[in-house]
Amino acid sequence: MIATRRLLSRPSLCRAYSSPATGERVRLAFDHHAPRNPDRHQQDSPIIFMHGLFGSKKNNRGVSKVLARDLDRHVFALDLRNHGDSPHVRRHDYTAMANDVAGFIHDHGLKEPTLIGHSMGAKTAMTLALDQPDLISDIVAVDNAPIDATLSRTFASYIRGMQQIEEAGATRQSEADKILATYEPNVAIRQFLLGNLYRAPQTSETSKEADAEQKNQKNVVKFRIPLDILAKNLDNMGDFPFRNPDEYRFEKPALFVRGTHSGYIPDEVIPLIGRFFPRFSLADVDAGHWLISERPAEFIKSVTEFLASKE
Repeated sequence: MIATRRLLSRPSLCRAYSSPATGERVRLAFDHHAPRNPDRHQQDSPIIFMHGLFGSKKNNRGVSKVLARDLDRHVFALDLRNHGDSPHVRRHDYTAMANDVAGFIHDHGLKEPTLIGHSMGAKTAMTLALDQPDLISDIVAVDNAPIDATLSRTFASYIRGMQQIEEAGATRQSEADKILATYEPNVAIRQFLLGNLYRAPQTSETSKEADAEQKNQKNVVKFRIPLDILAKNLDNMGDFPFRNPDEYRFEKPALFVRGTHSGYIPDEVIPLIGRFFPRFSLADVDAGHWLISERPAEFIKSVTEFLASKE
């Protein structure tokens, strides 16, 4: 079924660039992927899919449709705050993002949802699971762990590259890609980052002799994500808000999907995962950090086996 971005009982969402007060929940944009022949209501045990840093709901569109079909469950792919079509706000940390998702669950009356999150989305899912375990049924954390970790310097480099694209006034994606290639040699990663581009009109004088009001419109490319906000909050993306597994635990099923060529879930943190999530299981996928796009079939198999075993 065609994905829609629609509230269950409210008007359609639209992009909002105004900044709510710090600490206020953000109403998240989303796509709804319904099963072909749903046997259950969309509020009954849906899947909530959360992207990683610099991503959006469209990154997981194909996988979401397959999960909706194979599991006969409704899937809501979210845009987390400061990403995609969701509002831009100054605060960007896991406590705030988890609070947004909790608000989404409450606003839409969702019952016993499954949280699936990649990277930044994974830590958001873990944060919400530990903070409000009664709100959700289970989680799938994709290539991230409940630890404080230093974020790779490549993320700051990506922001500098995207800022340079805007400063250069690029008008074509090929121009933007050429600039970004000086920061990231991998074409697939560049295309992922450039997926945040949109065209914005720019007004400029045509000549000194032209009438003062005569303008020339150029469609420059800009990024939907607020680069300045994300740059200031990058350190928060390496943090994890919970320190003591003796105080906070999620006693429901949890699946951790690890890319074997990624360093985000090293073997030495697995015991800590077990303390925070005592009913966890681990699935290794022969891929790097971007394992959902690198090995979608293996990822889908791991998730469907985990969730189907609970039906």
